[in-house]
Amino acid sequence: MSNPQISKLTLAAFLFPLALVLFEFAVYLGNDLIQPAMLSVTRDFGVSSSWAPSAMSFYLLGGGCIAWLVGPLSDRIGRKKILLAGALFFTITCLLILLTSNIQSFLGLRFLQGMGLTVISAVGYAAVQENFEERTAIKVMAIMGNMTLFAPLLGPIIGAFMIDYVSWHWGFIGIAVLAVLAWLGLKVAMPNDQTSQLVKRPLNTIWSDFGKVFKNKRFIIMTSALPLACLPIMLWISLSPIMLVEKLGFSSMQYGLAQIPVLGALILGSVILVKVVDKYPLGQTILFGLPTMLIGALIILIGLFIPSYFVWTLIIGMTIMSFGEGICFSVLYRLAMMSSDVSKGTVASAMSMLMMFSYFIVLELSRILFENYALVAFSLCCLVLILLWFTLPLSMLKKVMKERTENGQF
Repeated sequence: MSNPQISKLTLAAFLFPLALVLFEFAVYLGNDLIQPAMLSVTRDFGVSSSWAPSAMSFYLLGGGCIAWLVGPLSDRIGRKKILLAGALFFTITCLLILLTSNIQSFLGLRFLQGMGLTVISAVGYAAVQENFEERTAIKVMAIMGNMTLFAPLLGPIIGAFMIDYVSWHWGFIGIAVLAVLAWLGLKVAMPNDQTSQLVKRPLNTIWSDFGKVFKNKRFIIMTSALPLACLPIMLWISLSPIMLVEKLGFSSMQYGLAQIPVLGALILGSVILVKVVDKYPLGQTILFGLPTMLIGALIILIGLFIPSYFVWTLIIGMTIMSFGEGICFSVLYRLAMMSSDVSKGTVASAMSMLMMFSYFIVLELSRILFENYALVAFSLCCLVLILLWFTLPLSMLKKVMKERTENGQF
């Protein structure tokens, strides 16, 4: 909310996003590190391993349920206060979960921990968009995305180590330490909110603000484009352990090596985006990235008809899809965020709710389909998600780009 916006990405300017990405990394580890250790958790509580997937579901559900309040509250009392309070709350819940003695209280605290997801997306991301000039904000988001990818890379490895050698409790202790460090960094480096820019309206106007946002056709379509673009990679992260290890017979080492090209391509796409975003009209990289993702999805589907090569088509297809997402997601996010004139905390909250509930529904539905149709279900889910993007989202993107051209915006 500071003014003027930062247009040059210097080291000093990046200290705030760096602190934010440390908190984001801790929150993502809260899923990527803990999920592999859930078999140990269920054993400790004496319950069936079928409870294990619920740890992720409750985490995402917690992220979606509090979004309606967090963003609008940050509009009124300031982004920094809410972000600092959120980081502290997340730390406390990570420590409290060490005291749980049954699966019900464990999942209850997982729900509360998931609220950290919304604090990042509805408050942290909004602060980045407000403090940085348009294209600089896109670069910052892309760099942050690259750094947080270390969570799905390191999380499963550390989680597997905990299962074999130490208690799962140490995972939450480590995450809490990272969150405390992030809190200190945010307290020092995050720009202070300008009182003159805080929303003066009372909290009882929240619903009318959300009404304006959700009645905005452009906002709904552009926001729906976000989960359509990133859910294939989320499906890979959630289902690849079962696909590669149980279905295709990979060893733990082979499973880890298979993640490198897929997630590495996502990083490469984001790096290229940072390099080219100033050279092309905003949105042009999306028109390249999504067709690229479609090619990757088709390669995976083709692999179903040549089973002896399916492993290769799966990894190659996912690598191509990851590259496509990397080169377009941050631009998509910016266009969705700016598609409504309502205060950005409310807009970011609305985006967070739509995205979190979309993730929850699609991941659960895909999990059920995968149980019955295995690799065919995964391949078709990826293809359908990308094909849906080529309907209303593509038309709206072209309309937005045309309006920007007419208004003299590059």
